[in-house]
Amino acid sequence: MRTAPTILHLDMDAFFASAEQASKPSLRGKAVVVGGLGPRGVVATASYEARVFGVHSAMPMAQARRLAPNAAYLVPRFAFYRSISEQVMELLRTLSPLVEPLSLDEAFVDLEARGAAWDADSARRTGIQLRADIRAVTGLTGSVGLAASKMLAKIASEQAKPDGLVLIEPGTERALLGPLSVRTLPGVGPATGDHLRRAGIHTVAELAEAGEDELVRLLGKAHGHALYAMALAHDERPVVAEREAKSVSVEDTYDVDIHDRLRVGLEVRRLADRCVRRLRASGLSGRTIVLKVRRYDFSTLTRSETLRGPTDDPAVVREAAARLLDSVDTTGGVRLLGVGVTGLADYTQEDLFAQAAGGREDGAAEEPSDEPAEERPDPAAERRWPAGHDVRHAEYGHGWVQGSGLGRVTVRFETPDSGPGRIRTFRTEDPALEPADPLPLVPRRPGRPGEPPAARAAGAVPGWAG
Repeated sequence: MRTAPTILHLDMDAFFASAEQASKPSLRGKAVVVGGLGPRGVVATASYEARVFGVHSAMPMAQARRLAPNAAYLVPRFAFYRSISEQVMELLRTLSPLVEPLSLDEAFVDLEARGAAWDADSARRTGIQLRADIRAVTGLTGSVGLAASKMLAKIASEQAKPDGLVLIEPGTERALLGPLSVRTLPGVGPATGDHLRRAGIHTVAELAEAGEDELVRLLGKAHGHALYAMALAHDERPVVAEREAKSVSVEDTYDVDIHDRLRVGLEVRRLADRCVRRLRASGLSGRTIVLKVRRYDFSTLTRSETLRGPTDDPAVVREAAARLLDSVDTTGGVRLLGVGVTGLADYTQEDLFAQAAGGREDGAAEEPSDEPAEERPDPAAERRWPAGHDVRHAEYGHGWVQGSGLGRVTVRFETPDSGPGRIRTFRTEDPALEPADPLPLVPRRPGRPGEPPAARAAGAVPGWAG
């Protein structure tokens, strides 16, 4: 392991919710929850103001609404978050060619690769400057962890939240890790944590004291060896610049179980098309088509079919997914469907196109998009206005949807650089109202300098209608 804390872990603070607050002046300092808004939706991100009420990511949305009934509940705008993420990742690449993104809001950076840092002092200066640059470019805040390994850098960034920096000096790792819960370590999920707890092991220090042989006996050879090494603060994993995608997939959970077999087939076809759009947007193709079906009783089935070569043809993927569906019994209802492609490559095998019996008659290719279904309303259905999404009105200008239903849509008209805007309600079919692209963020300094988001007052959103 290194002798200097030159591995940096950046984690943007409550990223989706913070981006929404920066974009919507009326939500700044308020409780904001982003995620699926249906009965089976889950929280993707909660602002720090919402976390005061106990709301957290991966929580069922229904539970979040009970805990924070006056929060703003918004449908994710992934294209908007991705555009901000690209700005942040570009800042990281100015520090080092070795940037390993983990998600839109999280990445490791090897600061030694280009000489951005070589000891604790230079690493700290680099981390401080990075946080300032992120705020200047995006108006958002990120937390930085610095350590001699990836595991410790990630633990440090968690301790730095929100809007802080923590550096773990080499030689202090064991003392820092000892009192922490075993759940802190990578690879220790709920099941492994419960297994260790039943064996009387609760902290990382107790994990180290148990010894390698005992951990191997409890958890198996590979997992036991790995956990013992981590308990001793040993982590030799390098920062890898390119994380190769192993699959591309999309899935939807339905508010009400689908019983009609024809409807199930149409949903699989639609998911196949979405999967191909995401595949093409990434410049990839794949050989193996995978169908995922979660039935009414929560049993989950997967079926796969491997083609002769890689393809990104929507008709081929649709037909393969339909064949896979034929082998699945959906009697009783379906609550989740998914279509994926594995065996990825950056080329296609043209003779596979002959496998497709159908396809678009005009031969035109669809525009690539990786937006989820709730961001892409069915043009044939009644116009949908997802909460939080951008709109433009011919008279009132740019705004965002606060809520909709019963043939009405409520819009707050404001922009990132305006003050809190006024609210208007329209018919969902009003020809003067159209969906719009998000406006770019205006860099700003939220709150008083150095004030963490959690310190600002939590509360309801004035005029909230959703």
